[in-house]
Amino acid sequence: MTPRLFDLSSTWHLPATADQVWAIIADVDMSWPRWWPHCTFAGPLVRSETESNSQEDILKATTAYLNFKAALGYTLTISIHPTKVLTPSEIEFDAGGHLKGIGKVTLSPEPDGGTRMDIEWRVRPTQRWMNILTPLAAPAFTAAHSLMMRQGEKGLIKALEDETQASPK
Repeated sequence: MTPRLFDLSSTWHLPATADQVWAIIADVDMSWPRWWPHCTFAGPLVRSETESNSQEDILKATTAYLNFKAALGYTLTISIHPTKVLTPSEIEFDAGGHLKGIGKVTLSPEPDGGTRMDIEWRVRPTQRWMNILTPLAAPAFTAAHSLMMRQGEKGLIKALEDETQASPK
């Protein structure tokens, strides 16, 4: 049986410019656990040799291993490896671990001066238990994903506010 493909998308509305958002979401330390609740590093970053010292090349040479604890009580360990980086508007990445597939984050300006962040995942579960339960539990898995994403949005908004307050005006 082929594992089900989950097409998951989220849109975040952030009260900051694309450059400000980019500085947090695309830092070379891939520090999402600093601001995303229930997200922790599952291991150290793995970085291959880079073509240059540019942010884009460093990100494309980096793989982050992250744990995401879902509201349903399970933890997903996911590797994220950027494959395309267009500063400050787009990152595409391969995902591995408990969810295998691809993802994409796109930033675009909003009329109010904020930024719209669209996040797309096309992934298949790799854990046997998830594949067995998916025919019945897919709505619960999707709801848990939505909650996790809302928590990430709130965490990023707080990180942006903290960064704005810390920066001299």
